[in-house]
Amino acid sequence: MRYGLSFDPRVLVDLLQAPDEVRDDALSCLQEIVAGQRFGRSLTGDLDGYRKIPLAQRRWRLIYGQRPAPEQSQRRQEIHVLAVRQRADVYDEVGRRLGMTRRPLPARTHAARSRPPQLATRPPLVIAHPSPHPRHPAPLPSEIPTAGTAYRRHH
Repeated sequence: MRYGLSFDPRVLVDLLQAPDEVRDDALSCLQEIVAGQRFGRSLTGDLDGYRKIPLAQRRWRLIYGQRPAPEQSQRRQEIHVLAVRQRADVYDEVGRRLGMTRRPLPARTHAARSRPPQLATRPPLVIAHPSPHPRHPAPLPSEIPTAGTAYRRHH
């Protein structure tokens, strides 16, 4: 055994409520994970640092993280299981178990909501000569007289 093993206490309820096929699959996967023979796919976004293993024809998920083991443990690292639930609600439940106040978001959502770097580097728009009178707009550059076009009187 390469890693220690710990569970969120609510995982035991998850396992008892899961169908036999899912429970057997989860326990088999945990044996391989603890032995260092299997690793789940990394999660992203708010659940970065955790991993997922699909169970029972990909309808269920086992979510776990790797963390330092307690000092009294024989292992340096332990696998901490957070949830074994149906795919439809596992990520929301993991968020609640981690104390998140909102639904966990994937990395793509974070990227879509972030401010693009192009907006941060673009200088602000400055109007050269705003008109002091809102009813009388500033003249166009072609309407402003230049030095060589003085108004002449014809006799």
